[in-house]
Amino acid sequence: MRSCMTALLENDILLIIGIIVLAWGGYKLKALAASGAFGTFFVGIFIALGFKGYGLLLIGLFFVTSSLWSKYNRKQKKNMTDMHEKGSQRDIVQVFANGGVPALVGMSAYIFPADYWIYGFVVAIAVANSDTWASEIGSLSKKRPFSIIKMETVEAGTSGAISVLGTLAALAGATLISVAASFLWSEIHITIALFLAAMGVVGCFIDTFLGATVQSAYRCKVCGKHVEKKEHCKVPTQLVKGNEWVNNDVVNIASIFIASVITILLLM
Repeated sequence: MRSCMTALLENDILLIIGIIVLAWGGYKLKALAASGAFGTFFVGIFIALGFKGYGLLLIGLFFVTSSLWSKYNRKQKKNMTDMHEKGSQRDIVQVFANGGVPALVGMSAYIFPADYWIYGFVVAIAVANSDTWASEIGSLSKKRPFSIIKMETVEAGTSGAISVLGTLAALAGATLISVAASFLWSEIHITIALFLAAMGVVGCFIDTFLGATVQSAYRCKVCGKHVEKKEHCKVPTQLVKGNEWVNNDVVNIASIFIASVITILLLM
């Protein structure tokens, strides 16, 4: 009995060390702001409660790949970065926007153990990865993206717009997470993995739809540029679309939550 308790304690310590390394590493690599590192620690704790080291490996895969893509060819993305409310360093709100639902599912799995929580967790990570890859890789496309609402080409980085490259990136991002999950959990066989990848892409398109309809967009009164910021060129911007309280973080957490809940209900 004592040896079993010692082994469990050692495993918990290793998990905590892993979470600290992930948060500290992200901060040192400038992928996370100080508040983002703090938020990552707490998200990691809740995920570890429900899914142990496997859950941390999966969200770690999302974090590493999305951070790499956000830093790739940053010069070409300079104009897109200027449009967005926040930069490439994730703060605590952005961490919770992408990791809040996985953390909630992890806590739920800890309190009410069941296999279907695994599926909801994987889809939550798949949506986040799919959306990030679509945004970061899609912005590198030589062709302008297409607005699903205006039905016309728009500037790269515009919320609610899609491109062929971005769509392929979304599919690849979701597939990576689902395939990785199939190696981590025996409950995920090939059919389930394909379904989870598909739901990851569905979540990404939900994000696109919400971005095109209810997410706030502003126009700079000085340069006329359409941005997601409430201030541009050092003056307040004018709301031209959506709801003021619905920013990119709200859209992210909503799309992840919707896709995860649908997945859990279908596979219960």
